[in-house]
Amino acid sequence: MNRILLLTVFLCSFCAASAQTIQVLEIETQEPIPGVAVYNSGKSKSGVTDFDGMVDISAFSEDEIIVFQHISHLKTSLAKSKIIASNNKVYMTTDASSLDEVVLSVSKFGLKKKELPQQIVTVTSEDIQFQNPQTAADLLENSGQVYVQKSQLGGGSPMIRGFSTNRLLITVDGIRFNTAIFRGGNVQNVISIDPFAVERTEVVLGPGSVVYGSDALGGVMNFYTKRPKFSFEEGMSFSGSTTARYATANEEKTGHVDVNIGLKEWAFLTSVTYSDFGDMRMGEHGPDDYLRPEYVETVNGEDVVIPNPDPRVQVPTGYDQINAMQKVRFMPSEKWDFGLNLFYTTTSDYSRYDRLIRRRNGMLRSAEWYYGPQEWLAGNLEARNTAYEGGIYDESIITLSYQRFKESRNDRDFGKPTLFETDETVHAYSAAWDFEKDFAKGKFHYGLEYVFNKVNSNGSQTDITTGISQPDASRYPDGATWQSIAAYSSLQYQLAETLSFQGGLRYNHILLDAMFDERFYDFPFADANLSTGALTGSAGLSWQASEILRWKANFSTAFRAPNVDDVGKIFDSEPGSVVVPNPDLKPEYAYNGELAATLSFDNIVIIELATYMTELKDALVRRDFSLNGQTQIEYQGELSDVQAIQNAAKAEIYGFEAGIEVNFTPHWKLSSQYNITDGFEEDDDGSRNPIRHAAPQFGNTRLTFAKNKWKFNASAEYNGQFDFQDLAPSQAANDFLYAKDAFGNPYSPRWYTLNFAAQYAITEALQLNAALENITDQRYQPYSSGITAPGRNLIVAATYAF
Repeated sequence: MNRILLLTVFLCSFCAASAQTIQVLEIETQEPIPGVAVYNSGKSKSGVTDFDGMVDISAFSEDEIIVFQHISHLKTSLAKSKIIASNNKVYMTTDASSLDEVVLSVSKFGLKKKELPQQIVTVTSEDIQFQNPQTAADLLENSGQVYVQKSQLGGGSPMIRGFSTNRLLITVDGIRFNTAIFRGGNVQNVISIDPFAVERTEVVLGPGSVVYGSDALGGVMNFYTKRPKFSFEEGMSFSGSTTARYATANEEKTGHVDVNIGLKEWAFLTSVTYSDFGDMRMGEHGPDDYLRPEYVETVNGEDVVIPNPDPRVQVPTGYDQINAMQKVRFMPSEKWDFGLNLFYTTTSDYSRYDRLIRRRNGMLRSAEWYYGPQEWLAGNLEARNTAYEGGIYDESIITLSYQRFKESRNDRDFGKPTLFETDETVHAYSAAWDFEKDFAKGKFHYGLEYVFNKVNSNGSQTDITTGISQPDASRYPDGATWQSIAAYSSLQYQLAETLSFQGGLRYNHILLDAMFDERFYDFPFADANLSTGALTGSAGLSWQASEILRWKANFSTAFRAPNVDDVGKIFDSEPGSVVVPNPDLKPEYAYNGELAATLSFDNIVIIELATYMTELKDALVRRDFSLNGQTQIEYQGELSDVQAIQNAAKAEIYGFEAGIEVNFTPHWKLSSQYNITDGFEEDDDGSRNPIRHAAPQFGNTRLTFAKNKWKFNASAEYNGQFDFQDLAPSQAANDFLYAKDAFGNPYSPRWYTLNFAAQYAITEALQLNAALENITDQRYQPYSSGITAPGRNLIVAATYAF
């Protein structure tokens, strides 16, 4: 009996002691928060949460108030008795102020966002999980400061501050994603990046050539993927998550799984996502010009126009996609961290929808127009080293990378037997060595980079009735190469306690070599050889003028060197026009100035304002051209006007950005963002026209509530109007993309959507998400898009973490 009594007392004591260990969690993500300071009012008792957010509070009395403080969360105070009654859990809310946020995209090393003069937008993995973007293009659009154009469902071409396509740079884990065939027309390569694999996205608004080189004229989109996690102790840790998602507008069915295996020095992360997208259904209320009354099918070898039983369904737009990522990480000591990262993405064939709605003499022009599978294979090896004190650097990163990009285009006119096909493969190699050196009042960064691209391209035409194929003109010169050799340095320096400087210089040398195939066209040149250099720089200040006001000012230059797409492409740009090679090109340069202010009233009301102006010189634009004195040639059986990319214009782009955040309570937040971009392009003859990639005014407003296991968000997205006179000439010529005004001219109408989203954590492991987008079922098309946006769309998703 005495033994039983003693055992009972022991067990009760053990349970009571165990009850004194609590866990501190992030309120929205339910993730543990390490490094939280825990103390009483007199600070006579204290503790710090460990890696799992655990801390022992047995030293505190039952009714004592315990304070929880963390650098990136709002301070929280709770009675010990209340904590015990809440299952030993404490939830903390992220601090509304992101002024101490650390960003990587400006120098490839961590810098405090508040001390940088550039405007930077961030999207976290928590944002992605709540917003449920179908593609990385949708992820960017949800940021509120990136406009996205879509020619088809399998698409998404970002626009930033009046720039797009090959005047913006994309990186994945700091590695250049742009290739030598990124074109001036809309590109959809960003959809190869899996949102489920992304830990954090940083968008630098404005030039970024100092760190990233060519193409970074209007902005840099940096995708940082998730990293394997160690166990940091003997034994193995095993964790992961799985997600299932369904959306009604295009009958999306997505499944995702990721698994992390962590050892003390080794860690492995596997991520796989599969998505099946059906045909997109547009909304009910809007212009009838967007409806799809009929489409083409080939029946028994004959092209037939089929009446669409539901003109709101855009046939054909569906496709499927698989994304896979495998990472291996090895950290033998505190000074070395190695990573091997592998990616593979491929799509099915997917229709270029905007080409399928074109008409000739009132009839649908194309029987088929589709992209072959868009494939991205990448592997990179990264070695991070923390040096001993007194060396020429404190930290260095060596990165070696190989990427292979595959794409193809297939088109056939209605009633014609000939299917034209071009296939492209780009092999992209890069090597970079980046360094950081800390000193008393700042940081110095410097590095070297080499990039090599080889383009393989071939063309063919096939008679679909006989299956016989024969060679045809390729889209690009087969075997063309593009190289970039660069060195850069940048300085972040604290001039005073409230004033910091950020500046840098980069020299880049570009080499391009291409040989033209003269079997199909009689070019007046046999090859193109480019060897050119560019010196770019930036300088800016960040000044905390008072507790309320912070000013930022920045001046920067950027460049874009001609690539293989500019110099050597042959393609059908629009009905009746064909673009031909032009070897006589030189780089275009951008000169940018911007001024920004942030007003923070005790982090309760935060107002951000920014204005900018960019001048683009020697702009590479498509203009009329002559080939051997001829202004027209026959291309794919049609007499077409000859055009080429030329240094034939300059441009001025200016804009204004405004944002506000109001934190009514720790649980209620209102945020709003509005963007205005305008400008003109001036030809050599002095004539001025609107900028093609300047988006209409756009913005959003969001009201968010988050507490414990719940999160709700009500939002409005809105977009201004472009009248006929606001359209660039190339857009006015593509009238099939637009609604018609009262005079029969193309224009881009204003639009809005109302949306609601919710998230509920059933348990620590199981989370449900639901959203109803475009509640009022608006029918609209974002500017320059060829596909109409989703109508009313219900999204449901479930995530289980283990």
